[in-house]
Amino acid sequence: MAQKPSIPKGTRDFSPIEVAKRQYIISVIKKHFERNGFQPIETPSFENSETLMGKYGEEGDRLIFKILNSGDFLEKYNKFLIEIILDILSSHISNLKENGFEFYLGEKYNYFINENLPKIIKERFNKIFGSENKINEIQFSKDLWFYLKNYTDTYSNIEDLEKNEKSVGVSIFGEFYYKLGTKYVGNYISEKALRYDLTVPFARFVVQHQNELEFPFKRYQIQPVWRADRPQKGRFREFYQCDADVVGSTSLWQEVELVQLYDAVFSDLKVEGVTIKINNRKILSGIAEVIGASDKLIDFTVALDKLDKIGEDGVKAEMLAKGISEEALFEVQPLFNFNGSLTEKLNQLRELLASSVEGTKGVDELTFICETVEELGLKSATLNLDVTLARGLNYYTGAIFEVAAPETVKLGSIGGGGRYDDLTGIFGLKNMSGVGISFGLDRIYLVIEELNVFPETVSNVTDVLFLNFGDNEAKYCLKVIRELREAGVNAELYPDKAKMAKQFQFAEKKGIKYAVIVGETEMQQNIFGLKNLISGEQQNVTLQELKQTLLK
Repeated sequence: MAQKPSIPKGTRDFSPIEVAKRQYIISVIKKHFERNGFQPIETPSFENSETLMGKYGEEGDRLIFKILNSGDFLEKYNKFLIEIILDILSSHISNLKENGFEFYLGEKYNYFINENLPKIIKERFNKIFGSENKINEIQFSKDLWFYLKNYTDTYSNIEDLEKNEKSVGVSIFGEFYYKLGTKYVGNYISEKALRYDLTVPFARFVVQHQNELEFPFKRYQIQPVWRADRPQKGRFREFYQCDADVVGSTSLWQEVELVQLYDAVFSDLKVEGVTIKINNRKILSGIAEVIGASDKLIDFTVALDKLDKIGEDGVKAEMLAKGISEEALFEVQPLFNFNGSLTEKLNQLRELLASSVEGTKGVDELTFICETVEELGLKSATLNLDVTLARGLNYYTGAIFEVAAPETVKLGSIGGGGRYDDLTGIFGLKNMSGVGISFGLDRIYLVIEELNVFPETVSNVTDVLFLNFGDNEAKYCLKVIRELREAGVNAELYPDKAKMAKQFQFAEKKGIKYAVIVGETEMQQNIFGLKNLISGEQQNVTLQELKQTLLK
């Protein structure tokens, strides 16, 4: 029986016209990146797990796709766990018979847990994996014994335990494998992971190639990323990011230029009316300080960042669940009703954060960016201060951005970014400040499609199809086709000798505008029968006239 073709959830195939439209968006973004002095780089699709883990917060880490190590590792790992569990279970039952359940409290237990069991685990692990591999056998033995004790304590007598030995072993194996297995030998299971974004790999790149780069270094990167998220409209598990970052400069002029870059790209794409939301993580830190929740800053920002998804009540409920007090929520209430002009919002913030040095600094930074952008002007975008904007990623330290689609399009953000003062520090290069933004290619595509502003010229279809009337005619046509291609015309020859109706039908289905007919008469007279497949008009033309028509 033939296998039914399918693709993983959250991924997509793209038709030729879809690819052409995506390439159009990328070309516009790339053009503006390069006009602003950004240089292209590329990094691998997957990184070492340790490069990515711990950089995106608890929720982000859960969405990282880990790559299973190749070879027979899993088979070895399963064998190791099963043998250890069955060995210890057998020993455990034997000791229970001899000593009863008080065995857990006696000296024999201490000797077994601290010396005998770790030795068994170490020997078995090295036998299966090789002596060069290491495992924390002492902690491993304590955790394993804890699970064994929990399961055996559920039985009232030895007979029940022996009777259920097999099922107990399977249960322990499953729980231990999923809850604690990766704690000790996780690197053997997965040493690599698909990149979650382009920023952390970029930080790794900067540190690794620091002696080859000239700082401030401006880079752009357009590559796919992967997230184990729940697929929905505008949210995929595999998607492209288009990033532009500057590292090696703390100047706020970079933020001003990035706002202008957003405006230039969306104006060029005819996506007018986007809102560039801006905030500052220092302001969020200041607010947390003022309400007495500095120790809950991450919980505070993660919850606040979900405002547009779960609403005010949902955010407050999550904050309460994370230990933020009712009094603190009362103090933070003004954030949910913040309105007015940029200047009015900045003045409100300055008053609210007067007692916070960090918060006041954030207000100063925002004031410079907003006032400068307002003075320089924007083509079609609007800059808006949104004090509830948090951007869930932990590495942001200064200004943060998020771009909302025009109000007529109901979709999430189509871009975002911010400043990170020391992201490279996690890889050993201290005090390397950076700031960057990202364009969400897939969501931008959906917005342009909904607004119906893709240019009519965006396609990758052939300009002209030469009909095939036989080998001699085909050879003659290919010489002309080569000349047309060199002149910039997308031309192709129908590969098979077939009825004219079939060849015309092929051209029409592909959206080809012109067909060229070359038979014996045309070859002898050195002319070409050119048919416009849209209007139906047909005429005989010279090669020069053919070129002129097709290059219009």
